[in-house]
Amino acid sequence: MAAAVGWGLPPHCPRPAPALPGVDWVRRLSGELRLGHTRRELGGTGRWSLSGGAPGSGALRSSRGMWRTGSMSAELGVGFALRAVNERVQQAVARRPRDLPAIQPRLVAVSKTKPADMVIEAYSHGQRTFGENYVQELLEKASNPKILSSCPEIKWHFIGHLQKQNVNKLMAVPNLFMLETVDSVKLADKVNSSWQKKGSPERLKVMVQVNTSGEESKHGLLPSETVAMVEHINAKCPSLEFVGLMTIGSFGHDLSQGPNPDFQALLSLREELCKKLNVPTEQVELSMGMSMDFQHAVSVLLALSAQGEGPKGRRKAMFAGETFETPHHGNRAANSSGPQLSQHPPPPSFLK
Repeated sequence: MAAAVGWGLPPHCPRPAPALPGVDWVRRLSGELRLGHTRRELGGTGRWSLSGGAPGSGALRSSRGMWRTGSMSAELGVGFALRAVNERVQQAVARRPRDLPAIQPRLVAVSKTKPADMVIEAYSHGQRTFGENYVQELLEKASNPKILSSCPEIKWHFIGHLQKQNVNKLMAVPNLFMLETVDSVKLADKVNSSWQKKGSPERLKVMVQVNTSGEESKHGLLPSETVAMVEHINAKCPSLEFVGLMTIGSFGHDLSQGPNPDFQALLSLREELCKKLNVPTEQVELSMGMSMDFQHAVSVLLALSAQGEGPKGRRKAMFAGETFETPHHGNRAANSSGPQLSQHPPPPSFLK
């Protein structure tokens, strides 16, 4: 597997593929590949069908026999989109080296701009985790009486850029489960204080956003600031639970030039962080990529994971919460200059 990283990834590593039409999800993989975001929508127009490839490959093709960026046909529905995403992710996971453990992914469905009925339909098909980019839309959707009554186990992730003046409003969101975009000490302190005042018995899960590409258009801390940020959360924010790192990475990376260095940077940063904090890597999730490159993100992760040697020479499984996201009809979404992915987030092929 050592040769896998030099590019020219081995056959068992999934290859990049076009963004899945009509699925605006964010998916993250974690200790067992879990969670993530992606950003295509849950419905829309355009005819799509399963065709081509090996049986069960789930290749999505338009009526013209080509991939295209569009919305999933309303005729096919949310359930079809979920199954399609799930299948692609499972295919990616199945290509892992046989000596690495199987991972069970979870998906965060990005419901931005989608009506409550679509959320309820996705929930009825087994989806429990949903992501939103905008505070006001999340508050309104999460407070919807139909969602509250029909989706008692729903978990909301906020995946957009959060301004301090909107923190209190976000903390009022029913069933808020995770904030994925903490990018400053001041924001962490504000969120911690507001969550404390809410009096929740559970700590709020948070991820630290890192700008690994160095692009001014993206939010996030510099890699060099990340360890100090996490240490601050752990030491000074008792109402918050740090669970991982998130990055978007450069958009449209030329895969013929090798793995996306921004993904590799996040993996290296996690290694540095875990050594500094003396915690196992599987306890720190990673959220990275867009839907069009989620399979590449998985490939990078699997290839690098297979090279890591444990204390006894065993290969370490480094899948801890990668997120793949997809752009919204080609536009970068509200946060992360676009996980808007999710990007997780990716989109990926797993959806449960």
